[in-house]
Parts: sequence; structure tokens; C-alpha cells
Amino acid sequence: MFILRNNLKSETSQIRDYPEILKEDTLRIVTDYNPLSYYVTQDSIIGFDYELANLISKRSGLAVLVFPEVSLSKSLQGLNKNVYDIVGRTLPVTTESKQEYNFTETILLNKQVLIQRKPEFNNNTKPIRNQLDLARKTLYIISDAPTRYRIENLAHEIGDTIYVKEETKYGAEQLVIMVAKGDIEFAVINENIAQQMASEFPEIDYQTDISFTQFQSWALRKTSPVLLDSLNVWLKDIKESAEFQILTKKYFGK
Repeated sequence: MFILRNNLKSETSQIRDYPEILKEDTLRIVTDYNPLSYYVTQDSIIGFDYELANLISKRSGLAVLVFPEVSLSKSLQGLNKNVYDIVGRTLPVTTESKQEYNFTETILLNKQVLIQRKPEFNNNTKPIRNQLDLARKTLYIISDAPTRYRIENLAHEIGDTIYVKEETKYGAEQLVIMVAKGDIEFAVINENIAQQMASEFPEIDYQTDISFTQFQSWALRKTSPVLLDSLNVWLKDIKESAEFQILTKKYFGK
């Protein structure tokens, strides 16, 4: 659903699966740059996906390199070209996307939500709660995100036009800031990111759902089945550990 078709074919036929990775002893993971996945603060790096990658390093015994990249299409290009081994940002798993990529077992449940200002920060204007009221509104999303397809489907469901503008330079964090400052009215991002940023930006409201709850996982090439099996073993072990409970509570409060 969210795949850019011109990025699907690898420019190299060289196979890079778990045996090839073992020879280098290094696993290369690309993730999103936002306060939830990977974020530089003062002299340290934080982020759920970054810390999960470190737990995988402990379980696998491999050195793990984590590369931040805002653009999803560039992350997928790097995966297809064997620059990265894993797209370590939680992506919605759909029938269409599974035809092109392998996905790990479910890591998180997430959904897309509408970012708007609370009444006290928006001239007492009531927030939109009914999706029908999105007709003729302009919603900002990050570039090449699967969000566009959900909004297009939503427009069909309500029988009216919803305008979409893509932010090509910045990520979800910047969209939240733009809404909080009143530069734009509406944005659509993942709920987990919205929840993470709400404490810093009390102006925003994220209580209106745009999508249903979705299973979200990491993505791998179809040509890395052994890595997928190994990664699922490590993830299963991690998810049953106290470390994972601490990690999810740290970033999601649960």
C-alpha cells in the first residue's frame, strides 16, 4: 500500500542474508528520526527502536549499527540495495506490503490520529471528532508515508474531498510543532509519536482516530529469510523479558 513501486527492485543481485551478515559480524538497521524511534538529546541517543536494536545486539552477539533516516522511501531504497539489513521503524503490515517485503512478528500496535489544537489554544474552537467533518480540510503528513493511502480511503468513505499536503523535509515531530504553533491546522501521524510529544506540547489534541489499530513490525528483504527467522527468535525472547516491559513503559506508559 505504501510502497513506491520504482524503489522496489534492488540495484544489486548480491544476496545478503544472515550468513553474509555473520561474516561481517555487523547488522545494519535504518530507523526513523523522531522522539520515539531515534533522537539525539544532549550527549545521548534515545528512542524505542534504537534501544530495541541494542537489545537485539545483546541477544544476537552481533554489532548493530543504527542509521537515522526521516524518509521512508530512502530507507526502503537502502534496504533494496543491501545498504541496510532491516528497516527498524514500525510499519503497518498490509496485504500489499507483504507481497514486497518480509515483516517480523508484531512489535507494536499503533494507529494514525489527527493532530489539532485544543480549544483553549485555538480560540475555543471545538476539535474535530467526527471523520465526516474532515471534508474539504487540508491534512499535513510526512512525505511518502502510508498515511496518504488511509486518507484517500477515508475520503471515499465519507464521499467528499480531503486535501493532503506532504512535508518533504521534516518528520512527524515538525508537524506536531507546526500544529502547536498554529502554523497549520491539522496533521496526521502515528498515535505513539503523538503520545510521546504531547507532554512537551500541551497545545495538541490527538484523540481523533484516522485509522483502525494496526499491527506494526520491522521490514526485511524477501531475500533474507534466514535473517527473518533469527530476528523473530530474538524478538520473541526480548518481548518476554523484563527489559522489554521496562522499555515499553518508558516510551508508551504501558
